[in-house]
Amino acid sequence: MTVVESFRLNRILLPGGYVSELRFNVADVAGVRLAVSPVNETVMSMWALASPVHHGVHLPWIDRARVTLRRPEVAARVRPLVELARPRCWLPDFLTPAARPNVEMAEQLEQIAATPPVVVVQDLLATTPRRPLGTFGRALLADPGGLLPQLVDAVRVWYDEAIAPDWSRMQALLDADVTYRAAQLAENGAGRFFEQLHPSLRWLGDRVVSDDPFERDFDLRGRGLALNPTVFSGRRVLWNLLEDSLPVGAYPVRAVGTLWEATAPPPGDPLARVIGPGRAVLLHRLDTAATTTDLARLTGMSAGNVSQHLAALHAAGLVNRSRQGRHVLYRNTEAAAVLLRASRGG
Repeated sequence: MTVVESFRLNRILLPGGYVSELRFNVADVAGVRLAVSPVNETVMSMWALASPVHHGVHLPWIDRARVTLRRPEVAARVRPLVELARPRCWLPDFLTPAARPNVEMAEQLEQIAATPPVVVVQDLLATTPRRPLGTFGRALLADPGGLLPQLVDAVRVWYDEAIAPDWSRMQALLDADVTYRAAQLAENGAGRFFEQLHPSLRWLGDRVVSDDPFERDFDLRGRGLALNPTVFSGRRVLWNLLEDSLPVGAYPVRAVGTLWEATAPPPGDPLARVIGPGRAVLLHRLDTAATTTDLARLTGMSAGNVSQHLAALHAAGLVNRSRQGRHVLYRNTEAAAVLLRASRGG
């Protein structure tokens, strides 16, 4: 994947400006899909670990992950991933596969493990204009069939040791973003959707134009575009490197600053004194839509306790509920918004 930075927006259509283009046909517009990718978070977390100054929001996680990586048995097995996911390096496309809705980590690992050796080689070579490959990268280039299992094992170990303990919290934030963006796409169409997705993107009727220095020019060719929100990409949007790879983009998740927040209501929260701390916590979380499972992950309450509170809030007209596929989503009503603004001093 390449890195797409948010440069000055008025460069985007100026002669001599640097732009990338993703060209759509009708099938591609209909084929825009959103999903959460556990592999993306596992791989991209290495950037935060290696460069905490650029990922200050993740310091609580970085402190724990560094302790984990200092364990010799973990460091030895994770080394291939550490090397390939260096800061300011492009990621080979096979290492960040497009995710489908509700995909599990094990399925994505199987997808990486099944990458044909010729694809591993071409994806690795596509990363070299940015920075030369390191020791493991060169060895993988020479023996992709033999060494790819080591890389898959490295990703699996790092997920189990460093990501899985916090995955429920990350997934809740990512799932909420997917729900929000899917509603935007359905209500506003592709043009408005892409321009709201990230400030570096523009929709020009049949293409997405990115204001960035890499000058990629891709025709999606009816394959659609998989879009994955990410916790660890910082302020950047990422595209796959090669046009022949399945088209995928990864964009920064909304509200990442709330990821490591404590879940208790603020000290002296007047709303908690009126409706109780548990229900106040839920209303503070329901500015964006969430499921019962999401709320249980975010707050530490049991799913049964969350359900009881939501039933009471719904009966009081403070939350709405709607079905999205297999999930029931809850969100604050305007009445709840008025209470929250008052309690927050707004």
